[in-house]
Amino acid sequence: MKTVNVDLGDRSYPIHIGANLIRRPELLAGFVPGKQVCVVTNETVQPLYLDSCVRSLQAAELEVISIILPDGEAYKNLETLNLIFDGLLNARFNRSCTLVALGGGVVGDMTGFAAASYQRGVHFIQLPTTLLSMVDSSVGGKTGVNHALGKNMIGAFYQPRAVIADIGVLSTLPSRELSAGVAEVIKYGLICDREFFEWLESNMERVMAGDVAALAYCVERSCADKSRVVAQDEREGGVRAILNLGHTFGHAIETAQGYGNWLHGEAVGVGMLMAVDLSCRMGLVPHSLLERTKFLVEKARLPHESPAGMTNESFISLMAVDKKVLNGQLRLVLLRSLGEAFVTSDVDPHLLNQTLDAFRSG
Repeated sequence: MKTVNVDLGDRSYPIHIGANLIRRPELLAGFVPGKQVCVVTNETVQPLYLDSCVRSLQAAELEVISIILPDGEAYKNLETLNLIFDGLLNARFNRSCTLVALGGGVVGDMTGFAAASYQRGVHFIQLPTTLLSMVDSSVGGKTGVNHALGKNMIGAFYQPRAVIADIGVLSTLPSRELSAGVAEVIKYGLICDREFFEWLESNMERVMAGDVAALAYCVERSCADKSRVVAQDEREGGVRAILNLGHTFGHAIETAQGYGNWLHGEAVGVGMLMAVDLSCRMGLVPHSLLERTKFLVEKARLPHESPAGMTNESFISLMAVDKKVLNGQLRLVLLRSLGEAFVTSDVDPHLLNQTLDAFRSG
């Protein structure tokens, strides 16, 4: 087992990475301060891992209930969130209870938001079951739900007590979900880790083949990169925004297509290419970096064009409803070089339109 620490003072916590961690009761129960535990999962993960998780907790003589949510980004909303509150209240869970998020990013985001809100804050643990949630959404304390007008617009910063990333569960991950997770992995190389980007160029075939050692390295390296950024800027007042490379473009795609029709990582894959392309057009990075990024995105079996029917106007309109918009100005994450990202609102609209044109389908 490898451990990466998120250094946030009295809110610091470990990220444990290894195989079969979900079946180690002493590991999971060690982060439960009370006696009441609620495992939140979804209909897809339930038959695969819920029993193992519950048995591990019961072995530590804890009172355990479970809540099963519908699966998919389309259900990441306030209505579904209420299912968690209903379950907690019906079971009469108190302020010392712990919520365990067993699932991907949607389950993790909603469980974290429920934990932040229930009785004004209870404990929670992240037990991510997808590559994307292991390397991104389970780390850093961003929780929340979507609104019809914008993704992740309702939520809270709320840190877990621990993240337990069991690499073994990735063996049941559908190939499309694996690709979606790799998009976020590539992002870390682009924004702050040149060496990791170069490792991916040499090892992407192993990653996509599900090689356990390669996947474990991706999770460990990505979590270490994200943890360093989060430790500097927990609430995204500055440098943490670089973690959103490609996300402003990607969130526009997700909102336009209807949540869940494009996976988050698929939209981010195209969004990253757009961000690198715009950086090229602004004379910040060489065209060769765009070609290298395209190579990795294609090797990861990710889309490299925006969805059919999306116009420049629809992109820009949806991008204006983004958390990085400040005082009415659109801010984008771009690159100064491989491994160095920055946030700017100084973007020539003509160049932005050229980038959107370049990725239009057909």
